[in-house]
Amino acid sequence: SQACFEEDGREPPAWKGLMPSQGSEEEPERAEPRGDESQRTEQLNESRLRSSSVEIREKGSEFLKEELHRAQKELKLKDKECERLSKVREQLEQELEELTASLFEEAHKMVREANTKQAAAEKQLREARGKIDMLQAEVTALKTLVITSTPSSPNWELHPQLQSPTKAVFRKGHGRNKSTSSAGVTAAGQSAAPAPVSHESREVDSILFAEFQAWKESPTLDKSCSFLDRIYREDVGPCLDFTKQELSELVRAAVEQNTLTVEPVASPALPAAKGAAAECGGPKKCALSGLPRTCRHRITLGDSGNYYYISPSCRARITAVCNFFTYIRYIQQGLVRQDVELMYWEVMRLRREMSLAKLGLFPSEV
Repeated sequence: SQACFEEDGREPPAWKGLMPSQGSEEEPERAEPRGDESQRTEQLNESRLRSSSVEIREKGSEFLKEELHRAQKELKLKDKECERLSKVREQLEQELEELTASLFEEAHKMVREANTKQAAAEKQLREARGKIDMLQAEVTALKTLVITSTPSSPNWELHPQLQSPTKAVFRKGHGRNKSTSSAGVTAAGQSAAPAPVSHESREVDSILFAEFQAWKESPTLDKSCSFLDRIYREDVGPCLDFTKQELSELVRAAVEQNTLTVEPVASPALPAAKGAAAECGGPKKCALSGLPRTCRHRITLGDSGNYYYISPSCRARITAVCNFFTYIRYIQQGLVRQDVELMYWEVMRLRREMSLAKLGLFPSEV
């Protein structure tokens, strides 16, 4: 304590030296230095804490700066990656648009080509069908020509060698008008026309020729036109007007629809299929006129299965009408390649045959 006083520059009191040394008196003297030491310790600790906190702050700030720097670097890298991905996306979108445009263009091109091919195929189909119709008509006509020439009833036009030189007649006109397509009737084999009129004695009727020309511009089988209406009134109607009116109407309808079949009665013994069909008239009685006549032919109307025996006169009349309809059907189908005037004169010849047949004039070969 004295040292303390000396350090403080104060003199120790006099009574201090007179006091006995006791524990109770020495403790206060030792307590003072302990308080200073604790204060210094606290100050030291505080200073240490301050220095450590500063150091921690500095280290924390450095760590945060490093983390911030690292984050910035990562952001820059991510920005670059995003930019690269954006460029890739734009490139892919552009390629996709180009691919889509090319696909649409290719699809439109394929559709155009398909439409062109379809139109060409349809055109070829129509042409082929027209050719098939023409060929079928020609084949049917040829079959009819062959079928209608039999030993019992030969076709004198197809086999001129069977005729005598005096009976051989030179015929002009279209050769295919001798068949009735599917009707099984021919004009050449059924009726022998009189000697042809010389060219000098012919004179075209202006009214009839005008009507034929108007019909030829748009050929039709509608009898309401003036050309066919006149022929129906003057030739077809009277030629197919038989005693049995009901059967006459059926025959007329079958001729117009091209479903009439004429066949010779070859022998009394008929095939089983035909023998089962109903027969009207008989070999000695005509079903159309009702008169007792020798009937060497019979007719069927469509698919009815009924047979009607007809006399030579009735057969000649039916044949003449069938020949006329066959010829105008050929004109309508474009199978006749002749001048208009030649076709007109062939129509007039067929009308003359109908007129002669309805008057009962027919060759004896029928």
